[in-house]
Amino acid sequence: QVQLVQSGGGLVQAGASLNLSCAVSGRTFSTYTMAWFRQAPGKEREFVAAIRWSGGSTNYADSVKGRFTISRDNTKNTVYLQMNTLKPEDTAVYYCAARGATIVVFTPRGWPYWGQGTQVTVSS
Repeated sequence: QVQLVQSGGGLVQAGASLNLSCAVSGRTFSTYTMAWFRQAPGKEREFVAAIRWSGGSTNYADSVKGRFTISRDNTKNTVYLQMNTLKPEDTAVYYCAARGATIVVFTPRGWPYWGQGTQVTVSS
């Protein structure tokens, strides 16, 4: 089984920045399409950002476009989410996800591998 281990997150004030990391086990990381989802209390898990295996194609939810940047370092088997200008509505548990295909899907059911989640809390 593919293992995804997340790090980062925490409590910050509005306008601050955070960087999330997701380390993927195995030797086939470069073949995976990677994504970040988030889930706020009482809400469904929603898509945030995705990056193809090549790193040359990305997708963002409208709510984070221009503020968040997804990237990957295949030499470290790690995907990142740089979050700038954080807002209280960004507060959620953030999950890293992976799928062994180049096509990005925007529902959690399309992603078979998941990290453990990390809390991001943005105070006003």
